[in-house]
Amino acid sequence: MPEPADLSAENQPDPASSRQGATTADAPTPAPPSAAKTSTSAKATEDRPDDPLAAARAEAASNHDRYLRLAADLENFRRRTVREKDELRQFAAGKVLEDILPALDNLALGLAATKAPNADLKSLAGGVELVLQQLKGALANHGLREINPAGQPFDPHQHEAISHAPSPVVKAEHVLTVVRTGYSLNGRLLRPASVVVSSGPGKEGKH
Repeated sequence: MPEPADLSAENQPDPASSRQGATTADAPTPAPPSAAKTSTSAKATEDRPDDPLAAARAEAASNHDRYLRLAADLENFRRRTVREKDELRQFAAGKVLEDILPALDNLALGLAATKAPNADLKSLAGGVELVLQQLKGALANHGLREINPAGQPFDPHQHEAISHAPSPVVKAEHVLTVVRTGYSLNGRLLRPASVVVSSGPGKEGKH
């Protein structure tokens, strides 16, 4: 008859040895030292900032390209402005001349009338006056204004004094006579009026 198994402590497995073996088997295998160094080096390479000199060169090239573009845009704007200004001047001059043409036609008719036999001088003078008014009206429509300051105070900004003369009627430093009419265009002086300025009543000579 077989003998029962010996259940003494010597034949029982060591619990500590069993736990240590299980722990050793379950623990992850450590990475080789060379692999750890390679990973650390790659991470350092990724975290390393770009080369400052290369970044500065790239920024300088970008700024230079932006400068060239802005300079080209400015030059194109300047050329376009000059062209538009010239076109506006030509159009404005054309409009003025178009309005003056009827006065020129009437002036040519008046000149032809002076060459007719038995021309009436009074009628011719009236026709010339009408043409003059027509011409002034056409120019006034474009901002031209006469400066005819007879009897008004002398204004050095609008008038040009060519002489002084005594006058018992016109106050001193007022315009006595307009020798040449002045003109302004839209408020801007084109030509001052040439005038004779009154110096007031003449002084009586001493006896």
